Amino acid sequence: MTTTNGHGDTQKIENVIVVGSGPAGFTAGLYAARANLSPLLITGNEYGGQVSITYDIENYPGFPESLSGPELVEKFKAQAEKFGTRVEFDYVTELVLDRHPFLVRTESGAEYQTRALILCTGARPRYLEVPGEKEFTGKGVSYCATCDGFFFRGKDVIVVGGGDSAAEEALFLTRYASRVRILHRRDKFRASKILQDRVFANAKIEVIWNTVVTEIFGENGTVTGVKTRNTVTGEAGELKTDGVFIFIGHIPNNDLFHGKLDLDEDGYLITDRKMRTNVPGVFAAGEIQDKVFKQVATSVGQGCAAAMSATRFLEELEAGHAIDLRTDPREFMTPRAAVMA
Repeated sequence: MTTTNGHGDTQKIENVIVVGSGPAGFTAGLYAARANLSPLLITGNEYGGQVSITYDIENYPGFPESLSGPELVEKFKAQAEKFGTRVEFDYVTELVLDRHPFLVRTESGAEYQTRALILCTGARPRYLEVPGEKEFTGKGVSYCATCDGFFFRGKDVIVVGGGDSAAEEALFLTRYASRVRILHRRDKFRASKILQDRVFANAKIEVIWNTVVTEIFGENGTVTGVKTRNTVTGEAGELKTDGVFIFIGHIPNNDLFHGKLDLDEDGYLITDRKMRTNVPGVFAAGEIQDKVFKQVATSVGQGCAAAMSATRFLEELEAGHAIDLRTDPREFMTPRAAVMA
């Protein structure tokens, strides 16, 4: 399908544009391609998402021999392209969602029109921003205990943070590590009472209060320790460790969506069970709307669901149903489509 722009030129209207190149994005592209929608996937600046900085992945079904994060991303890409997903290495700078087809503008100056959008922009860890953090990411510095804890069997690790995530991940790490030290900048946790009780009751966990990491250092390409500062006395210190797990929060990549799509109190896109946002024809999958599970496997499932919902949305358009961009997308679905979805 084509349309005419303001200069009299014709422009193709895409069926589906997927924004983001993590597990959710490539899965959405795969399923949309297999539905003969010829989707366009725009990668964004963080190609592969958070999985691309993960150690060996051993908990993704179908790969018992394990593989690295970048290897898994390339397999996702190859499979999506095999069925017709077109991948553009570009960055979306603007979305126009108050008209249909939607308009997508990118950093390279490209403009696209699309009948459906699947947003998979993900979230990023909140970084300490100290020397050595970037250098040793994937080499002893991690932001996911579930992903990487297994590689620290019998080792000494440090957890940085004081909220629910830090407490939960520290407890998880005790399954593998011989010792887990939690460094928190204050003298009490923000974590829930039940999690605090579990932390204090676990013999493998030691809590170091009023302490921040000022530098991460290592030898031969792996972490060997951290430099610290006491937030009360200012005293500098040093701790030897095999790994540093940082849990001081995540930041959803939502800059494109403010004032255009509904976000929750933490800035994540709000979707229903079918991955639909509050704008009909706009879907979301992966960590941009999932602040609970944050796993490759769950992101893949959400990408699949978003693509299936987008396919049904386009079927409704083909059947001649009009769109009111001001309504809840669930009101747009006909009883037949709702039963099938």
